[in-house]
Amino acid sequence: MSLPLTLAVRELGGAGAPLVVLHGLLGSARNWLSAGVALAAPGRRVLAPDLRNHGVSPWGDDCSYAALAGDVVACLERLALGPVHLVGHSMGGKAAMRLAMDRPDLVTRLTIVDIAPRAYADRVRVEFAAMNALDLAAVTSRKDAEARLTAQVPEWGMRQFILTNLGQDAEGRWRWTVNRAALTAGLPAILGNPLVPGEVFAGPTRFIRGGKSDYIRDEDVATIRAHFPVADLVTLPESGHNPHFDARTGFVEAVTA
Repeated sequence: MSLPLTLAVRELGGAGAPLVVLHGLLGSARNWLSAGVALAAPGRRVLAPDLRNHGVSPWGDDCSYAALAGDVVACLERLALGPVHLVGHSMGGKAAMRLAMDRPDLVTRLTIVDIAPRAYADRVRVEFAAMNALDLAAVTSRKDAEARLTAQVPEWGMRQFILTNLGQDAEGRWRWTVNRAALTAGLPAILGNPLVPGEVFAGPTRFIRGGKSDYIRDEDVATIRAHFPVADLVTLPESGHNPHFDARTGFVEAVTA
């Protein structure tokens, strides 16, 4: 495993017992600004790191969950935060599972959002292919970049999400703010299972599932309970894969109840 990287961390508000949120693939702490404020309202200190190769955190070639979890462990220790309520969405949920297995002493409670401990089909290859094919030297504006992505990424919402990772350098040149090359090479690990048979986290655990999402299937429940024996499952019927956007009130209640 690579040496841990020093992650950038965004304070989302509140004071009291710490709650740490780990974002998903191509996301960042910025995706959690509104939900973070809501989570902090009942008297929690909410923090969200940018995971390696995302946001303003450092880049590294190792995209394994051991590496992602190791970065977060180093972050918690550097900020003297542990133990924490650890919340992870999608890729961040897999990183949170890995951390809970490696360092259960740092986790008082685990909340996993719309992801299961298993491998997934390569459902993001189209988005990465579009990013890799975009000629940044030819891009004249964000609107121009969106137009160039449309043929490969017809869904407006997904295009907007991808474009949150497009920025300009000091000379005004367009660039990806994520480590596109490392993430592309690391997709097999990112889509893979972060756990191995026999690993168990016995602490309080909740899985939150979007009712309109297929990321957590009914047949995943047995695997979830094999690794997290006291886990419960909350389904938010009106939500897709992003409950913190799609069903924020129900999501906050599910996390904090």
